[in-house]
Amino acid sequence: MMTVGELSPEGWLEPQRILVILAHPDDPEFFCGAAIARWTAAGHEVRYGLLTHGDKGVKDQPADPQALIALREAEQRAAAAILGVHSIRYLDFADGYLVPDLEARRQVVRLIRQERPQVVVSCDPTNVFVHDTYINHPDHRAAGQLVMDAVFPAAGNPMFFPELLAEGLQPWSAREVWFSLTAQPNVRLDVTAYWEQRLRALHEHRSQVGADLAAFDERQRSAHTEDSTPDAPRYEHGFRRVVFRQ
Repeated sequence: MMTVGELSPEGWLEPQRILVILAHPDDPEFFCGAAIARWTAAGHEVRYGLLTHGDKGVKDQPADPQALIALREAEQRAAAAILGVHSIRYLDFADGYLVPDLEARRQVVRLIRQERPQVVVSCDPTNVFVHDTYINHPDHRAAGQLVMDAVFPAAGNPMFFPELLAEGLQPWSAREVWFSLTAQPNVRLDVTAYWEQRLRALHEHRSQVGADLAAFDERQRSAHTEDSTPDAPRYEHGFRRVVFRQ
C-alpha cells in the first residue's frame, strides 16, 4: 500500500484533509470510491459533505421519503466505513431540486470553513452528457457548480457572507479542487488495487444497485482501461484537478 510521502501523482508529502462534497448518498463511491480508498490507505483523512439525503432515489414505485432517507443514510455509513471514511455531514437540500443559488452557496461555504480541508473533491459541473446512454443528473451538475463557486472566491474571502464571521467561521482557502465525473481529466489515478474495495462499498447501497450483485459487478469490472484486459484489468479514476497558486 502507498503511504504518505511516497512518490505519486498527487504529490502530497503530508497527510491531507480531504472534503468530498457531492449531491447524493452513493455519489462518492460511484464517482471516485477507489480513489477515496487509495487516499485513506495512504493516511489522508477523508470526510463527506452530502448536499441531499437521496430521498428520491427510487425508479418505478414511490416510497415513503423518511423511510428512504433513513435507509440511504444507513447504507452510506456502511459504504463509507469500507473506504475508511467515518465523518458524513448532510446539508439537507431536497433531492432532485438542487440549484446553485446563493443560499446553497452560503451553506457550502459554511461547511468548507468548518472543515478547513486542504483538498476539496466534487464533480464536474460542465459534464452534461456522460456517455451516449446517460444524461448527467442535474443535482450532480448543481453540486459541482456550488462547490466551484464556494471554493473560489467565497470561502477564502471575508467579504463574502460576513454573517459567517459572526459565527466564528474565519475564511479558509483550499489548496486544490478535484472534479470527478469529468470528460476533461488532467489527472488519472491508477486505482486497480482499490477497485474491489470500491465494489464492496457499492454493495452497501443495495437500494440503488439492486439485488443482482453479480451482474452489477460484471458491469463495474468491465470499466477497465483500454490498455488492459478482463484477465489483467487496470482501473483508473480521472479528475479535473485545479491547484491554486499560493
